[in-house]
Amino acid sequence: MVIAEDSVLLREGLAQILERFGHIVVAAVGDAEALCDAVAEHRPDVVVTDVRMPPGFTDEGLRAALELRRERPRLPTVVLSQYVETGSAEELIATGGGVGYLLKDRIGEVAEFVDALRRVAAGGTVIDPEVVRRLLAHRRSNAAIARRLSVTEAAVLKHIGNIFGKLGLQPASDDHRRVRAVLAYLSGL
Repeated sequence: MVIAEDSVLLREGLAQILERFGHIVVAAVGDAEALCDAVAEHRPDVVVTDVRMPPGFTDEGLRAALELRRERPRLPTVVLSQYVETGSAEELIATGGGVGYLLKDRIGEVAEFVDALRRVAAGGTVIDPEVVRRLLAHRRSNAAIARRLSVTEAAVLKHIGNIFGKLGLQPASDDHRRVRAVLAYLSGL
């Protein structure tokens, strides 16, 4: 496993936790360039990276993850962040299975995090629900979809209803079916 995290305490703590759970951390680095170098050198089974890293502290870690996935499309990659970078997150998720996007502050149990890594390493997709919510918030409305596809809004609603039906997603007052549909889709990747 290769870890990229600019905070030395978090980076070293994460390495120790993962090793305690039986993982081998072959490199723990502090910036995106070092991440790419470590992956090239060690050819790890899994990459764990922060989003915002030196020198700009914008989305260097996420951009490095995307570059690594282009070079090795099946490289399991987990992005840890305090922020949701919707554009790059969507691009990362679209690269296929073996990806994760988790928010640091929402990881409640170490065992849950280790399980998420295991699922990503096995080719699964693990996305924090808040990331999904933010991604969906930037989606088009039914009316915009209808205009784009040159169909009626009623046709869009009918197709959405058919999708929910095929996924077995019945209306519920305590959740959002579109989010549940995305999660169902992601769990099948």
